Parts: sequence; structure tokens; C-alpha cells
Amino acid sequence: MNIVDRAKNIMMTPKTEWPAIAAEEPNVGQIVSGYVIPLALIPAVAAILGYGLIGRGMAASFTWGIAMAIIGFVAAVAGVYLTAFVIDLLAPNFGSQKNFGRAMQLVAYSYTPAWVAGILNIIPVLGVLVLIASIYGLYLLYLGFPHTMKTPQDKVVVYMVVSIIVLIVVYFVLTAILTAIVFGIFGLSAMSMIGG
Repeated sequence: MNIVDRAKNIMMTPKTEWPAIAAEEPNVGQIVSGYVIPLALIPAVAAILGYGLIGRGMAASFTWGIAMAIIGFVAAVAGVYLTAFVIDLLAPNFGSQKNFGRAMQLVAYSYTPAWVAGILNIIPVLGVLVLIASIYGLYLLYLGFPHTMKTPQDKVVVYMVVSIIVLIVVYFVLTAILTAIVFGIFGLSAMSMIGG
């Protein structure tokens, strides 16, 4: 299935798309190169335009836009791997099948609404709408667990909540490290965001 059809179907008809995904043999490399990277580029390019040209307040700078794009893109791709790793690692604790490829399918396709909505980063003040799309992604994650990880329905919510708690901590640490590295490379400071 091509990327446009998959993205449209997972967002519009997830209850029929998850069984279709579960029927496919997962190929981690193909999922990352053919789906995750192209979709993760949407918010990254939008961030370059939004933060670099339009800006947030008086902080518009092309360097700032590139820095935000790099942080967002690397965090997105690494975040997919880390999330899939954690979900796969926790699987036996929730009566689920341990299968990294299936975990990758679950995570990559659940991130879709946030990446597609990431186009709104062109206008940074619309970032709240990206957050709403991300919440819809959590619903997709919930729907996908029984199909991809073979999670019993009565364990889906707890499995999902435990995974999310672990991942919030990991994501904040990853983002902090990336921010320090990228800001160091570009010579930016937190004050540059507010025009200081």
C-alpha cells in the first residue's frame, strides 16, 4: 500500500485498517524509510518555514527554524524506534506477542495524525492543533494493540498507559539531549527564542 493511502486509511477508517496492517508482514526498514521518514519530514519542513520565516513573536530566524526542524525530525524517528522497543519489551507482561516488527507497525502508523498535522508548524501559534492530532494518535494506538501485538482487550489500557509513562520520560531526556547538541552546534540559546 502506498504512503498516501495508508495515512488516509489509518486516520479515516482505523477499525478496518488495523486488521489490514496486521495481515501484512512487518518490514522495519521499509516502514522507517518508506513511511516514518517521509511523514516526519512534514513537520520538520514546516518548522523551518514557520520558525525560520514567520516566527513566534520577534524570534523569527532561519537558524532557529533549522534547529527546531532537526530536533523535531531526529526526535520523531528516534522516538518511533524507542517507543516500539519499549512496547515490544513490555509485551510479555501484558499477555501480548513480543514482535519488534509488529510494535514498529503499531507505533509508526499511530504517529500519522501528528505528522500530517505537523504542516501547521508553518504557523507556530497553531501548534495546539498538532497536539490535538497527537491525542487522536493515542486513540489509534489503543485500537492497534489487539491487532498488532495481539493484546487481550482487557489489558490494552494498562499496557498503553505503562508504555506512555515510560516513553514520556525517555522522550523528554532525548529531546533535552538533542536540544543541547543542536543549540550548541548552531550557537543558539533559549533566550534567542524570545528575542533576547
